[in-house]
Amino acid sequence: MQSGTIRTGMLMLWAVLAAACSTKPSYTPEREYLDMEQAILTQFITVEDSGVIELPEGHFLFSQSLIMDGKKHVTVRGKGMDKTILSFKGQKQGAEGIKIANGVNITLEDFAVEDADGDNIKVSDTDSITFRRVKVAWTGEVSTENGAYGFYPVICKNVLIEECVAIGASDAGIYVGQSENVVIRNNKAYHNVAGIESENSGNVEIYGNEAYENTGGLLVFDLPGLTRYGHDIKVYDNDIHDNNLENFGIKGSIVSTIPLGSGVVILATSRVEMYNNRVAHHKTAGTAIISYGILDALADKQTEEMPEDARIGGVRGLDSNYKADKNYNPYAGQIFIHDNTFENEYILPSFSSDFGYLWALKNGLTIPDVVWDGLLPEDGRDENGQVKEQYKVCVQNDKNVNFVMLDAGNDFENFTDDVTNYACNLSI
Repeated sequence: MQSGTIRTGMLMLWAVLAAACSTKPSYTPEREYLDMEQAILTQFITVEDSGVIELPEGHFLFSQSLIMDGKKHVTVRGKGMDKTILSFKGQKQGAEGIKIANGVNITLEDFAVEDADGDNIKVSDTDSITFRRVKVAWTGEVSTENGAYGFYPVICKNVLIEECVAIGASDAGIYVGQSENVVIRNNKAYHNVAGIESENSGNVEIYGNEAYENTGGLLVFDLPGLTRYGHDIKVYDNDIHDNNLENFGIKGSIVSTIPLGSGVVILATSRVEMYNNRVAHHKTAGTAIISYGILDALADKQTEEMPEDARIGGVRGLDSNYKADKNYNPYAGQIFIHDNTFENEYILPSFSSDFGYLWALKNGLTIPDVVWDGLLPEDGRDENGQVKEQYKVCVQNDKNVNFVMLDAGNDFENFTDDVTNYACNLSI
């Protein structure tokens, strides 16, 4: 009994010391602003179809959003992401830095957008949007006051985000929502709550990216109450490492529930294949596969609801009434994780969430590489007691993987680290 008390005390001391030593990163580039606000505002409004907006080299400060609506085949081009800087620090009108809607074949390339009140770049209802070599950032120390999304294409078709950089978003740095035919490749995302996020999107490829020093590296989410649902997502050839940043998301938002030290989180999405990734050095889990109901448990300690004025930029709050959406499936299914490399330099998990204590009690303090909550709907098993095909989770060819199935619906009664029953194949 005494040794158990000592052990508990040591764990609590470690948690306190870890919290005390945590620091917030910052991004503090030097800026000398030039005044070209009216000229650039006018170009965005008056550009004709098939036109090109050439942004000069320099640092430019704006008091309001740059808006483009209903344009076709337009390119906005700067002189380089570290040479052409569009800053919205102290913005007085609008929530976004750049706001594009109802477009066709729009290309944004070779410039940076900083410090918008809401989203740095929002694109909606657009067919064919390309972001290429664009940097989005919030300057200074990371903060809940930072805008929600760096890149925010939503309800779009044919989205390409490549060779871009995202820093400091209080929700997601690189985000795609409710969109079809998406490619997110060869980008860097760091110092965000979520580095990269695909939400309620279909036919998505995420590859060649580096996500590091975020709270969660890469999220694949399906949420209730939206226009469409996620499916057929491939995540491969990414380097997802060291995502242990303290969560600075808005209380009550979905991402505020993500524990620091989450490499990949797959939430209630179907048909996801994850392979050939490096997932390294996370304090909570390398990859977590969870159902929407788990969010209620993760949010138990968040007694505050997200205030309405915090929903700027489309930030999604927790929805305890998610079962009312009859078209929504809150369970993850057909998840195939194979041929990845998992590494971890941490001996002890983070105790900033209940998962750390769960790993201490159930998993010998080992931080799992892959964790599945084990939740299934009432009809999730066939007459032989086997998980139905549409709800299967398969983990294969990942050397020395530490896999755990929580059995969260039964108070962890059948918690297991035996991957044998999950070494299956899926065709996605």
